Amino acid sequence: MTSSTPLRIAVLGTHSTGKTTLLKRIEMELRDHGLTVARIGRLGKRAAAAGLPTMQHHTVRSTEWIIATGILDETHAAAQGADVVLVDRAAHEAVAYFEAATAFRAEIPPRLERERLLILASTQLPKYDLLFATVLDETVTVDTSHDYDAGFRRLVDDRVHQLLANDVIPHQRVTSDPDSQAHAVDVAVQHCLKEQLI
Repeated sequence: MTSSTPLRIAVLGTHSTGKTTLLKRIEMELRDHGLTVARIGRLGKRAAAAGLPTMQHHTVRSTEWIIATGILDETHAAAQGADVVLVDRAAHEAVAYFEAATAFRAEIPPRLERERLLILASTQLPKYDLLFATVLDETVTVDTSHDYDAGFRRLVDDRVHQLLANDVIPHQRVTSDPDSQAHAVDVAVQHCLKEQLI
């Protein structure tokens, strides 16, 4: 690529809606075109490994950790010279999980803390060249070994799309339909190839 700033493609959505699979497909296609790709993610698992609460137990602290660690990972990937950075969990997803967790626990999140987290997440929006939002399809079977709470999963999906709508954040919805997923991959690849030629 001619630019020293990598392209960033991010995805957000509730768990088990195909985010990681989508990014893997985009990564393979981009590598086939000779681009250097860095894919970052696993933030929820890493937060849990660090002893922080996750899923319906998310707190202000764990949410801030996930956003900050994601920022650090993206910065590191860019510094390593990647042409494209694929972000598996855009910053707003962490806020959506936090809001879903407090709703699940029937708690009212502290207004100033919520606003602070939202501002922190919003600082990352200008860096995303493309943003994909997966859509929950409860007819798709998920891995039951994860012991997901279906109600919490719906809450996260609702909060993700509510945040995107409220802040009028440009994004492309990706459903479980294979054509929708293939279209998202094509959009990502064509965008990167076009930018590579500029």
